[in-house]
Amino acid sequence: MSNRSKPQLGTLRRRIVSLLTALTFLVLSVTGILAFVLPFDIDMIGLHALMGFVFVGLIGLHVFNNSRPLKSYLHSKALWVTLAVTAFLTALFWWQPAPVRTVLSWSGNLGPTMERFEMDEDGMLFDYAPSPDYRMRLNVITGASYDTSPPPQVAIWLENQGGYHIKTLLAPVSSVETPYYAFKHAGWEKAKREAEKGVEIDAVSQPTPNGSFDPADYILPGDSKDSTPYALFLEINQPGDKQASLVYSLEIDNSLPRSFQLLDLRGFPKREEDGADGKEKWGLYYVDESFTTALELIDSALLTIDRGK
Repeated sequence: MSNRSKPQLGTLRRRIVSLLTALTFLVLSVTGILAFVLPFDIDMIGLHALMGFVFVGLIGLHVFNNSRPLKSYLHSKALWVTLAVTAFLTALFWWQPAPVRTVLSWSGNLGPTMERFEMDEDGMLFDYAPSPDYRMRLNVITGASYDTSPPPQVAIWLENQGGYHIKTLLAPVSSVETPYYAFKHAGWEKAKREAEKGVEIDAVSQPTPNGSFDPADYILPGDSKDSTPYALFLEINQPGDKQASLVYSLEIDNSLPRSFQLLDLRGFPKREEDGADGKEKWGLYYVDESFTTALELIDSALLTIDRGK
């Protein structure tokens, strides 16, 4: 190969890398905007993520092809300015203050399960949409004793008819304040571990959907006639009030769909004597006169279900 052809090949290589970098960036820009605006789509997210890896590789080639001019940037004041701006934007978008959260709320992409929880002085709002055609909204109107400093500990989860935990919708920051959820969730984790080891247990050995650990078997059945009722639970506890947590629940039946349902107070959790097999047992007990402010944490809790088509 002649000495003259080497520069030509180097120039061609740089042009190809530069054009590929520009076109890949164009695909990333378009898919990024669409992923923000449109509902969650795994194909769109997959395309955006994989093209991102390609883009990283092309950037590496671009730096290699232009190492000399890029080295000069290391000695300029512009480097420190750009580093400072990048660090500031990274911290801003990571911590997400109110203005950033407002912008993010405009997005149609709420994730694969589209879960969102908001808590303020006026109440609590929880959205759960496992598909575009099935959306749950739990709107909690708070009572007189509700306080956000410190905020109450809240757990929201689903159980099948057998009383087995099937999905956590909202995990508390501290499960110590929500012992009934902690008990149910621990049993679910143990059952899953045993199922993975091939140990036959009641929770998974039944031939009915009640033996499934997949929430879709209950929430999104293929046919409403095959739907198995399940329950939504909410446990709430105000730290420092010296009262036990309270548990609210309702039953959801897709074969007899209802758009609006109010959660009922089920009671307060209390550990019972362990069974003969040594297993920990908890029960829900009637709320007596010892409960005061805890009863005023929640005024009402309304579940709305939009089943689409």
